[in-house]
Formats: sequence, C-alpha cells, structure tokens
Amino acid sequence: MPSNAAGVEVEQVGTIGNERLCEVRLNNVSVGAGTVLGEVGQGWPVIERALARATAAHCVQMVGGADAVVDMTVEYVKQRTQFGRPVGSFQAVQHHCSNMATDVEGARHVAYQAAWAIAEGQSGRREVAIAKAWCSGAYQRVCSLGHQCHGAIGFTEEHNLQLYTRRAKVQELSYGSVHDHKEVALQEIEAA
Repeated sequence: MPSNAAGVEVEQVGTIGNERLCEVRLNNVSVGAGTVLGEVGQGWPVIERALARATAAHCVQMVGGADAVVDMTVEYVKQRTQFGRPVGSFQAVQHHCSNMATDVEGARHVAYQAAWAIAEGQSGRREVAIAKAWCSGAYQRVCSLGHQCHGAIGFTEEHNLQLYTRRAKVQELSYGSVHDHKEVALQEIEAA
C-alpha cells in the first residue's frame, strides 16, 4: 500500500540519535484483496516474523556501533598523553578497553546466533530475545566506558562518541525494552 493512500498518515519523529523514524497512523484504511499479505485474519504470524528479522538486524547494527566505539576509543587512548605517556598505557584504561572488547564480542556472538536461527527457518524467538537484551546492555556499557576513556572530549558535539551514545539509548528502547526481551527469553527457556 502506498504511503499516500487515503487514511494513511506518515509523520517524521525526531529522536536524540537523529535517526529517520516515522509514526504511521492508519485511519479507516481500506485494503484491497490484491494487497493483503497472507490470509485475512492471519496477519500476526507475518508481523511476528518481520519483527524477529528486524530485531535481529537491529542487534547486528548495535554490534557495529559498539565496535566503532571500541575502535575510536583505542585510537584515542593511543594518541592522548597524560603525565608524559599515552593514557592507553595506564592499567585502568587497558581494563576498560578489554571490557569493551569483551562486551562487543559477546554481543556479536548472540546477534549472529539470532540471525542464523532466523536464516535457518527457526522462529528465533529465544535467540532474538537474548540478543536484544544482551546487545542493548552491551552497547550502553561500551559507550559508558568509552566516555571514561575519552573524558570530556567525548561529550562534545564535535566528537562522534556522543552520537553513538545517543543512538545506543534510542536503540536500547527500539523493538522492545531489555525487560521485555528478558521476559520472552525466560518464557522460551521454561518452555524448553
């Protein structure tokens, strides 16, 4: 159905991460028989499958963002000097970078596992829920530690770290909260 069809309203919504998100409102929309996906009254499984795919892709996107934060942080701590030496030579900073890398690799694993389950024709309900819950938290932690390593410069608009941090917050809330996905994972584990 075209976005300019009668009864369809699309309004762009501003976000803290500057993503292009829209609110779509359907008011008394008529759907012709030729535009129905699947069987009439059986739309939920189609929507559920589309949401699982979108959420898995969203998790992979969060991994990419977190990975970029690790890269920019490692580069920064190699170049920034304090007390006559690179800040990356300090043990606390090294631990932060190690923790960031560990979070990214864990997130990468669960995100790929979710994408694989869906690609294999499985529901992926459990894998997607685990991935979304883990990747959302991991991305937040990576950004937080990135700010610890960057100091004040990471909060300025001239530095990309602030944009990744804002996007991490938006992505944490997109496609369901961490709490929602933990509940789904629990249900799936109990059902197994």
